[in-house]
Amino acid sequence: MNKIRGLAGSGALVLAIALVAAACSSSSSSSGASSEGDVSGSLNISGSSTVEPITSLVAENFQGANSGVDISVDGPGTTDGFVLFCKGQTDVSDASRQISDDEKKACADGGVHYVELAIGRDALTVVGNPSNPLSCLSLADLYSLFSSEAKGFTSWSDANALDKSLGGKGNFPDEPLTIVAPGTESGTYGSFIDLAIKGIADDRNKPNDTLRPDYQSSADDNVIINNAEGTEGALGFVGFAYAQNAGGQVKEFQVDGGDGCVAPSAATVNDGTYPLGRTLYIYVNTDKLASNPALKPFVDYYLGDEGISAVTQVQYIALPTEELQTSRSTWQTTESSASPSA
Repeated sequence: MNKIRGLAGSGALVLAIALVAAACSSSSSSSGASSEGDVSGSLNISGSSTVEPITSLVAENFQGANSGVDISVDGPGTTDGFVLFCKGQTDVSDASRQISDDEKKACADGGVHYVELAIGRDALTVVGNPSNPLSCLSLADLYSLFSSEAKGFTSWSDANALDKSLGGKGNFPDEPLTIVAPGTESGTYGSFIDLAIKGIADDRNKPNDTLRPDYQSSADDNVIINNAEGTEGALGFVGFAYAQNAGGQVKEFQVDGGDGCVAPSAATVNDGTYPLGRTLYIYVNTDKLASNPALKPFVDYYLGDEGISAVTQVQYIALPTEELQTSRSTWQTTESSASPSA
């Protein structure tokens, strides 16, 4: 039985409904090698909580057509996922960022060989309480609220002086500031620093800046959504699908990267105008292709038309056609060069 963990809270309920509905729809019309039901074995998948809903839906549909396959999908975070992956403990690692140099070394030291496959895109979405009077935040604003220099700010207005010094408007409301955001185990954490914090931090000679140490961290995106729903002055950031599934219960802030305010959407991520867009990945342990009979069919299915449709079914953003084809070609090359099963 497919084990889907880490989905809790009101946002998770919507995601769970989407998973069940899409699984019921897709399982009756699945086609290709996986639909014959002759695949058996088990797969252990861990990593990004952002990518988890996508992989969970793919796994649900694949297993629906192949009852002999047992798939476990978990979402402790990209960083924690790579720790397991580079020890050879998982077959596939979901990731909301690319593998780091330190993680590459860990995999090399662990004797783990892998292939990186882009599967979709995401708009990192800054969320807050719907009562917030602001609709757009600049990169200077985000730095003033989230960076280490914001330590101790308990009201939005506490950040006004810093914001003005960075070229912002310094017009934050005088209301409590409650930040709940992903922790260091999350690829979303690292992506936010790279996209929203690093540029200004480098200019201020703080190249290794992180988020302010006094925010509340959570590995569960739904906790972040719940904070935004129910807390005046709430602020955080999540993957696009979590914000979309929350609907009007949270405010999605537009982001100004220097060329005006841009809302997160599929169009603005793919045309590069949304400043916080990123690519989502799966990493496959290629050493296990020869020994695990379920791994190749699963990845084949994942990258096929039916499998990859899970990206948009759970409200993430489809890769442009040419980038998806690159992932498919990379996988085909990997398959052809892998050692045959003994």
